[in-house]
Amino acid sequence: MKTDEHTKGIWYAALSYLIWGFLPLYWKPLDLVGSGEILAHRIFWSFLLMVGVMILLKRKNTLQKDLRVLITNRKQFFSVLTASVLISGNWVMYIWAVNTNHVVEASLGYYINPLVSVVLGMLVLKEKLNSWQIVSFVIAACGVFLLTWQYGEFPWVAVFLALSFGLYGLAKKLGSFDSLTGLTFETMFVVPFAFIYLVYLQWNGEASFVSGGTLTTFLLWGAGLVTAVPLICFAQGVKRISMTMIGFLQYIAPTIMLILGVFLYHETFSRIHVISFTLIWIALLIFTLSRTKWANYLINRKKQNSLSAKI
Repeated sequence: MKTDEHTKGIWYAALSYLIWGFLPLYWKPLDLVGSGEILAHRIFWSFLLMVGVMILLKRKNTLQKDLRVLITNRKQFFSVLTASVLISGNWVMYIWAVNTNHVVEASLGYYINPLVSVVLGMLVLKEKLNSWQIVSFVIAACGVFLLTWQYGEFPWVAVFLALSFGLYGLAKKLGSFDSLTGLTFETMFVVPFAFIYLVYLQWNGEASFVSGGTLTTFLLWGAGLVTAVPLICFAQGVKRISMTMIGFLQYIAPTIMLILGVFLYHETFSRIHVISFTLIWIALLIFTLSRTKWANYLINRKKQNSLSAKI
């Protein structure tokens, strides 16, 4: 049963990263809409969607019960509040990066992100890496370092994206609410600000919703769906698998983003990029092999031989 849950966790997490990887295709048509307005729509429609889902699933009573826990339990309150602030900041920075032709830099942020998740897993959750995983981590770090060095200046956008989402994953890991309830509460914390901002834009005639045309209105309305679905999948995954595994699965999204940025949006792709991504994928291969029974057998055998030699 534990193995089945672990497998489910991997599939959930992988699906969330696949969706996130292709999201530039969704946000690019909204490049004339301000990042703040897009963020407000993401929050507002996500909240309404999650409340609707909870009602349809007849979980209204459960939601009310969990809300009382949220209010009375300081640890849960600050865990959800922290997650809410972190994901909101991550969203607005990502939207800005995509719509200002910084897709490759955004992909760099999500390449750094797995390293952040692995470090957080070791420092906060006391997760341990075997020798194969340490090697894969070092190789991946070298690849990310080359990307950063090639970029030529401090990639503050990439670092912000990496830290904000890495810490968000940790906050989700430490929280006890299920994925649906957790996302509902996260959007609940910030939806008043989003609503006030949208009313302000509408009042001043600056809103793109409706006045921006049918496609823009539809995409802004659908922002809740494309926001909530991958986050629900991510939350389902992060509860079932380690932060270390989450960290390495995260390479799926930036790889897709990089391909889109280079081949579709014609952003720069140099020889250093080729070397860096080769290192990263070698690291992924080593990490994947480290999870097999064969690798565990070799590691255990090495430990036994070492112990025998000491005796």
